[in-house]
Parts: sequence; C-alpha cells; structure tokens
Amino acid sequence: MLVAMFLACPCTLGGSRPKVHDPARDLSIQVLEKFSLVTRFARETTSQLFREGPNNGIGGHEKRSHIPYPQGYTYEDPHEAEGTLEEVSVAPDPLEFDKLSLVWGKPRQQPLGSDEWATFLDFEGRVVDPKALRKRIFYGGVDHNIRREVWPILLENVSFDSTYAERECLKSTKKFEYETIKHQWQSISPEQARRFTKFRERKGLIDKDVVRTDRSISFYEGDDNPNVNLLGDILLTYSFYNFDLGYCQGMSDILSPILYIMGDESEAFWCFVSLMERLGPNFNRDQNGMHAQLFALCKLVELLDNPLHNYFKQNDCLNYFFCFRWILIQFKREFEYHQLMRLWEVFWTHHPSEHLHLYVCVAVLKRYRHKIMGEQMDFDTLLKFITELSGCIDLNTILRDAEALCICAGESGTASIPPGTPSFVAGRE
Repeated sequence: MLVAMFLACPCTLGGSRPKVHDPARDLSIQVLEKFSLVTRFARETTSQLFREGPNNGIGGHEKRSHIPYPQGYTYEDPHEAEGTLEEVSVAPDPLEFDKLSLVWGKPRQQPLGSDEWATFLDFEGRVVDPKALRKRIFYGGVDHNIRREVWPILLENVSFDSTYAERECLKSTKKFEYETIKHQWQSISPEQARRFTKFRERKGLIDKDVVRTDRSISFYEGDDNPNVNLLGDILLTYSFYNFDLGYCQGMSDILSPILYIMGDESEAFWCFVSLMERLGPNFNRDQNGMHAQLFALCKLVELLDNPLHNYFKQNDCLNYFFCFRWILIQFKREFEYHQLMRLWEVFWTHHPSEHLHLYVCVAVLKRYRHKIMGEQMDFDTLLKFITELSGCIDLNTILRDAEALCICAGESGTASIPPGTPSFVAGRE
C-alpha cells in the first residue's frame, strides 16, 4: 500500500512535463489531502525500526541558487527578507557545502561517444580496462547512439571481457530462453486462468500500470501503442522468471527507459533482469530493503550534516519516508527522461561508491537545507516540498555534490552504511 501511495504523488513521469491528459495528475489534490493519513501510518510502522539505532540546496548563507524551487516556493535569503518575516535561525552547514563541491567534486564531462568507446575495446571487442570505463561513464554518461551497445555491458548482462562474437551468440541464446519463459504464461488457457488467482492478480496490476507509464514520451504515447504492450509482456514474463518477487508497482518505471533504449523485447528483458538483481530488494514485500537504505541515509545525514539530522529528529522525520520514492525507483520521476538515463548510467558504474544513490539523496537535502530548516517544515510539509522538487533539480550540480560528499565521508561514510544494505553491485543484498 505504501509503495502505491508514494508512487501516486503528483509528479512528472520521467520526461518533460506531460501535456497530454494524465489521469494520475487529476487525483493529485485528493492524494495530497490524504498524505497526512499516509505519513502518520508510515511513521508508526517504521518508528520501531529507527528507534533501534546504534545503541540497542546550497548552504544557508549563499545567494540565490540557479536551481529553481517548486511552484509555490520562493527562495528568500534571510538577509534580504530581514524586516519582512520573523527570521528563523538556521544552523550553518558544518561542511561549508558550497566550497566542498568546488574542491572535491570534479566537473562533468561530455558523454562517452562512439569514437572514444572504441578506444576502450580490443580488436575482438573486449573491454580492456573496465575500471577506467566505469570512471569515464561516471563523469559523462554515454552518448545516446551507443547506449544499446554499452548498457548490457555496464549492467553486466554480458561480461566486460566478452568478444563481439560471444555477445552475438549470447543474444541469440537468450532470445530463445526468453521466448520459452514467455510461452509459459501465453499458454495458460482461460479455464486455467480462472483457477490461477496469482496470475490474474499480477496480470491485472501490470495491465493497469503500463497504460499510465511514461505516456508523455513519444515512444509510449498514443492509443494501441505496441511498445506499451511490450512493457506488459516483459513484466509478465519477468513475474514467471522470478516467481518469488513477481510484480510490484514501480517496476514498470524501471523497465520503461530500458525498453526505450534497447528497442528489442528480449534484450530489454535481460537488461531488466540484471538491473533487478540490484534493485530487487526495493520491491520485497516486507520492505526490509527500503528500510535498510532509509536507515543508511539517516546515518549519512547524521555524519555529513548533524544540524540537519537534529532538525529531522526534532520534527519526527528520522524515518526519511519523504525520500522513499527517490530510492524506490531511483529518482525516476525527479528528472527529465534524458537526464534520468544519464543518472542511472552514473549509478551503474558504482564509482566512487556502490551506494552513490544515497549520497545523491544527501546532496539534494543539503542543497535545500536552509529552506527546509528556515521554514520549519514538519513531516507532511517536507513530503509535499520534496515531491514538488520533481523537475527542479540540476543533475550536474547534484552529481558533483554527491561525489564531494562521498569523498569527504571516506571510510566513515562506508562504516555508516550497515552491512547488507542493498547496493548497485549485482547480486548483493
């Protein structure tokens, strides 16, 4: 229920702001009106977890940022606002955040292009230096024209030391395997389906979700779009590939950019499988994977911005449920489609940390710390504010900030993340 409610927040669906009719947006006002009930439940169900602790934006004094604030929020420098509003004292950023990113966060580069990509390969197609390739992609991402070739390698769907010939052979073998799995649900007769409750439930949920996933993107827009049908087929096939996990809301958001890039049903499926090896814990029904990451985020904020941590503690915000959607679907609804793909490529490099997504969360919170603390946001106000940041976060700035925070945290940051916290290293939970 919590996943469905958090994904129902008013937001963009990954691309530019939708101009077509979106039924989910029509419900946004009603959803926000009920957030107080949802968040109260969220706090109650997680309070015990977060009580079991270790014992069992631009910084506040900078001028206006070039990062826009959501509609309804205007940045007010405390010095400019003096005399018009009662000034609220905000504890300074202990890391001098603006200077930190300039010292340690390296500038972003242009995307990896086809000519440069060729220099990372030997004459048979093997990646010569995987570490150097990951680092290069971290700083610039991948040019759109070669993503279909690079993504399967970056996701380790195929190995870095595979040859051109081996990759083509594997593609053929995997296509046959995919069709075999798909045939399992395609062969279910109506009579069988009537006696197969789990199948009907999963198929019904998938059918509902795919028709409202990224419909403002040209690849998925319009009635009777075959790509929307492919989304459904892949997700239902995955539920037969991974019976235990099955299908959960949010998975269509994860698959959508992959199908968009790969263009082929089988290739998209296996890339999705590889990514779900990393993100699967996010969708466990007990939500232990999500709770573990939110707890790790709490510890990182405590390490990197203790005044902000104390503010959240005083305002009953230590469960960090306002960051739930960020982590669950990897900022899918916070950035435009092309930016989102660049961000995911950076995450998949797991450079400089396999938990970089958590440092990105910290970076965003620190960018807006003065507004959060200065306006004394409570949990519900904070959740609404975070939701409305969709489309307002500057990707390059945040990535540079996140890198700086990760370097600054060092071994203390690694130690703050409990062992077993889900990461972007495949197969690790």
